[in-house]
Amino acid sequence: MELSKNPFTRAIAAGQKQVGLWVTLLGGFQAEVVAASDFDWVVLDMEHSPNDMQSVLGQLQAFERSGATALVRPQTNDPVLVKRLLDLGAPGLVFPMVQTVEECELAVASTRYPPRGMRGFSGSHRGNRFGRIKDYATKVEDETTVIIQLETREAIERAEEIAAVDGVSGIFFGPADIAADIGLLGQPMHPEVWELIWTAASKLIAKGMPVGTLVVDGPFASKLLNDGFTFVACGTDAAILSRGADALAASVKETL
Repeated sequence: MELSKNPFTRAIAAGQKQVGLWVTLLGGFQAEVVAASDFDWVVLDMEHSPNDMQSVLGQLQAFERSGATALVRPQTNDPVLVKRLLDLGAPGLVFPMVQTVEECELAVASTRYPPRGMRGFSGSHRGNRFGRIKDYATKVEDETTVIIQLETREAIERAEEIAAVDGVSGIFFGPADIAADIGLLGQPMHPEVWELIWTAASKLIAKGMPVGTLVVDGPFASKLLNDGFTFVACGTDAAILSRGADALAASVKETL
């Protein structure tokens, strides 16, 4: 048995536009609802949802039967947590709130076996199909997606240095936290936020580094992809459910 190719890693490296979704509702059943929706990638969020290792396992299993690559966002840049998620079979990770080159290097190192990193070795885990994938240890580094999130002005000012760290697959801008950091809490679509993002994103795009983000506005997501972003998540499962439920209730009640 050979290690499967990671289509998302290859797609963003080739500059192919990738449309994504943020997954925050727990469990495999909920994940199955959106797994067949033809997204290219999703993020299973552990930072801002109650997800744990067990619920993420169910979500990974649901998305393995879909065409979407399911990345995981851990709660923090923790090598022990990263090791467990990779052993669980996560094909890539989105590292939140990376502020410095050193923090980026730690994130990358946590996904690499020695001597190139610090990932602990296990001969039998879900990621290597319990020892059946014989080339796992030598090939997994090339298949694992490493996305680095920049979420403050300080981090954005270091964007080029952080993106230059060997092993970074793409840079992700977090507009909600950037807005909060510059005094615009709750205003992720404010022009000042996007001026700051585009100043850095344009430089990275010119250097061939894939850039991405999360927005909850479909037309704006399309515009970002058409203007140079490579991977954009255009919503969250929880927001889709809440907005859909609100709209349905309102549409019925307004006719009574």
